[in-house]
Amino acid sequence: MKNQNRINRRGITLIELLVALVICGLVIAGIYRVFVAQSKTYTVQDQVVEVQQNIRSAMEILLRDLRMTGFDSDSVTSKISIANPIIPGDHSVTINYEYDDTHRHEITYSLLNGNLTRQLTIFPDVGPSSSTTENILENVEALDFTYGVDTNDDGTLDAWVSAGAIGTAKVVAARAALTAKPDQTNTDVKNWVSPRTLTSAVTLRNQCLR
Repeated sequence: MKNQNRINRRGITLIELLVALVICGLVIAGIYRVFVAQSKTYTVQDQVVEVQQNIRSAMEILLRDLRMTGFDSDSVTSKISIANPIIPGDHSVTINYEYDDTHRHEITYSLLNGNLTRQLTIFPDVGPSSSTTENILENVEALDFTYGVDTNDDGTLDAWVSAGAIGTAKVVAARAALTAKPDQTNTDVKNWVSPRTLTSAVTLRNQCLR
């Protein structure tokens, strides 16, 4: 009995301690790998959500301006006339509309150095014009436009064509395709996230009524 009690008081052996440390190390390493993977996944998903929201916001601004294409109040007090409601391009577009009785707005959307730019030029009926340019969206890979045309002047859309194929047809709709990617400074985002594309079409109501 004395020998048995003496053995029990000795505790664990060095080998048992090393085995326990190895097992604990493996468990901790596994937990750390899961944590790192989850952190990367969260970062990537956060960037995906951000770029999608940014594309939607930029597209809403673009569509809002496109809806104003050719607006002319035809008021008796208006001094503004719209000669060229829209100047179509495959990768840019310029629209004109009456802002008020004495000012015409000309807005150009284009792709410059990876940024979607919005250039606003204000033409008053008297005096010089003024122009401002702002970046609507960064990290843009492509900006493409196609146009819905009315070829027989019956007020309906007959076909979607590129800017070079419009000819003398009236443009009554526009379709924009905007492709952007997240910020590429994060290696995980750069390797895992592909560019996102949003395509939207809008009817140019003022053109249909002209």
